[in-house]
Amino acid sequence: MNFDYNEEQQLLADSVRRFLAKDYDFETRRKIVASDEGSSAKVWATFAQMGLTGLPFPADYGGFGGGAIDLMGVMEAFGESLVIEPYLPTLMAGQIVARSPLASAILPAVVEGRTKLAFAHSEKGSRYDLSAVRTSARKAGDEWALEGEKSGVIGAPMADKLVVSARMDEGIGLFLTERSEVKSYRTMDGMRAGDIIFRGTKAQALGGGLPLIEEVTDFATALICAEAVGAMKFACDTTLEYLKTRKQFGAPIGSFQALQHRMVDMYIAYEQARSMACLACSKVDSDPKERARSVSAAKIKIADNARHISQESVQLHGGMGMSEELKVSHTFRRLTVLAAQFGDADHHLARFASL
Repeated sequence: MNFDYNEEQQLLADSVRRFLAKDYDFETRRKIVASDEGSSAKVWATFAQMGLTGLPFPADYGGFGGGAIDLMGVMEAFGESLVIEPYLPTLMAGQIVARSPLASAILPAVVEGRTKLAFAHSEKGSRYDLSAVRTSARKAGDEWALEGEKSGVIGAPMADKLVVSARMDEGIGLFLTERSEVKSYRTMDGMRAGDIIFRGTKAQALGGGLPLIEEVTDFATALICAEAVGAMKFACDTTLEYLKTRKQFGAPIGSFQALQHRMVDMYIAYEQARSMACLACSKVDSDPKERARSVSAAKIKIADNARHISQESVQLHGGMGMSEELKVSHTFRRLTVLAAQFGDADHHLARFASL
């Protein structure tokens, strides 16, 4: 397998990295995290100008028709800079809308950066079971009425519209609604999430069902694998730089063989993770069984190596590795969340075995 990007993919990834290095440094990110909104409208507008918000959507709606491989470089760059804007939630919900009769009415605004979306699927006690949906939908004239509650919806506080999974008499369906009551909070890695209550909320049917939810979740899982790879790269690079400059007993601590071995193990884990992320992104358009096997195999390795690299980077920095002022501590938190998002290693190991 060729793990190198083509010229267009590399140019896009490089342009994203240049923007983030210039206008989204660590201190800028800390201010955005601490703001009331929890994201930057200016940064989102720049993403739209760069074509990122339209990258995975069909050209019929103003997008570029890209796939997970085209997004991989972007997600790696986001992982390195710990981007907190609701990019992935918008892509997930947009992928569902793109397969619905409402695509032409909604997606152009998403591509242009005027509309943010979020996918409201997870519920209390559902863990990683995608079929555990208790929110209900009943017919109300030409529309549907939603009743129930969704929990831990990433990007919900900033979303203009929500894609919601709900149970009908014939099974699980997908619906589009305006954002309703949201209890907003900050997650441990600085993202914004919310719990949403639906009380007869009006919604429009999108079609689809559990198979589409599984497909979109696998797509998103492959992308967070790529994001984790970017975060791992930063953790490895900044830890190596620290070992070269921190002195103890009159010598850089990087000259100590025991620490060199640990550093080498971190880079080996990073390269393994990158290979598996490439596999996942290249297989998300395959048949459902092959897609599920590849994505779960990648997530197992990503989750294990994210834990190893994040913990080692903090250990090798010493006590300062957990301080708020050092970016590596925030990278540790982000990798911890990514390791569990859309299923931890145990969940995907069981899923892989069942397939």
